Amino acid sequence: MRFNRKGTTKIYFLPTIAATTLIPTNTEITAGTDYTAQINAVDGFSLENTPIETPDMASTFVSKIGGDDSAADSSLTFYEDSTADDIETELAKGTAGYVVIFSKGKTEGAKGMDVFPVVVVSNSKAYTADNEAAKITVQFTITARPVFNQTVPTAA
Repeated sequence: MRFNRKGTTKIYFLPTIAATTLIPTNTEITAGTDYTAQINAVDGFSLENTPIETPDMASTFVSKIGGDDSAADSSLTFYEDSTADDIETELAKGTAGYVVIFSKGKTEGAKGMDVFPVVVVSNSKAYTADNEAAKITVQFTITARPVFNQTVPTAA
């Protein structure tokens, strides 16, 4: 069944995940921050592949094979709060952690949890005279291979 990501997908930032598999426990998720309601835009958070051309003398067609994977440039754009500075302090430049995207909602036992190990490389306010809400863009580098479509853990 088709669905709209708005109102369904949840995006958390977790400071730690103990498992080398990058699968957080329910306790680790609870210790994280749910930023879903503060997010205006999501960019990246995917893997890209650089295919390798494999021409040969038998054909004028140039075939390709899979090459190196790399992470797309990734960022979250947040609405800036007029009094609180949670985004500026909790996601300050140099902060390491995990962006966890529950693509199909945060339903225990369901598939659709993607986990990205990240470091914040930029936390920048957007200044504009346009008629729009104030925003902050946080840029991340993905530091290791993420995991995709994992099962949302159940409470212990």
